[in-house]
Amino acid sequence: MDQARVAAIADRLIDAYDRAQMLEPITASDPSFDVPAGYAVLREIQARRAAGGWRPVGRKIGFTNRTIWSRYGVDRPMWAHVYAHTVRPASDGQATFALSGLVQPRIEPEVVFGLRRPVPVAGDARAVLDAVEWVAAGFELVQSHFPEWRFQAADCTAAFGLHGALIVGPLMSLDDHGRDRLAITLPDFEVTLRRGAEIVDRGRGSHTLDSPALALQHLACVLASQAEAPPLRAGEIVATGTLTDAWPVAAGSRWSSDYGTLGLLGIELTIE
Repeated sequence: MDQARVAAIADRLIDAYDRAQMLEPITASDPSFDVPAGYAVLREIQARRAAGGWRPVGRKIGFTNRTIWSRYGVDRPMWAHVYAHTVRPASDGQATFALSGLVQPRIEPEVVFGLRRPVPVAGDARAVLDAVEWVAAGFELVQSHFPEWRFQAADCTAAFGLHGALIVGPLMSLDDHGRDRLAITLPDFEVTLRRGAEIVDRGRGSHTLDSPALALQHLACVLASQAEAPPLRAGEIVATGTLTDAWPVAAGSRWSSDYGTLGLLGIELTIE
């Protein structure tokens, strides 16, 4: 795709983001728009945001949960940067979040990693976890500028990876014993998502590419295949994708997560 077309699409998506407006999927008027083109647009957007003062602090991986691919019409994960002003700590497990500025927002419970070194592209889950300094529960607030959440993989890749905000719960620091336990527990633990007192969904670690650790490795492999993409580095935060479906949120609701045998303190989030 030529740079003029990339820039024009980036213009449209940035305008929709900044004005909290919807627009038709790019693929609706250009069926040839594919995932590599989507990443080209995303790189243009990221470069403009960086020039405007947005500071990337990590990545989010979207659609690692293969159980929901058919529902959203996608066939692979995708990634995007998260930024200093879109990541919010919930150091005591509680947080509030205002929805203003988000379009068709939804909530996703995730496993979030903090990196201490680059992530290996080969090896098992335990080898991947050697790159991890800490682990935490997370809520990603995702959004879709495309009506009724209907799009193709290329559309959501270009559109900021659907990222709105990331709430990060209390950090659990890891030593070698903790990494050993985590490698075993990550595929099998169950997360429970509640709205108020109501259980709305349950998910398992295996939903995210068989383990959140393997989702992290998948991201490292994808970045290695993209010449223009910076590799994962020490200090980055990585949200590994939703463990359940993504659920619509509205002002006045309260959401909470329970990570069961994983041993993480979940998050209680009030939506304003």
